[in-house]
Amino acid sequence: MSLYVVGHTDDKGSAEYNLDLSKRRANAVVKTLIADYGIAKTRLIPQGVGPYSPAATNKNELGRELNRRVELVERLSDAN
Repeated sequence: MSLYVVGHTDDKGSAEYNLDLSKRRANAVVKTLIADYGIAKTRLIPQGVGPYSPAATNKNELGRELNRRVELVERLSDAN
């Protein structure tokens, strides 16, 4: 199984900052999966999407907290 490791943020701060933060979040999870769980690097594709796919509202702290996350998404194709 191959996975996209997708980092997300809330909408506080600039779009540029949040995209960078979400990418760093995804990369940190990939590093942990490789180092601590022995997952092959070739099976993991990190990507950051910043605030562009919220799971909850950004109007309050609880919603923003839910939006700061990393999701594992099954990659169904070998095409990029």
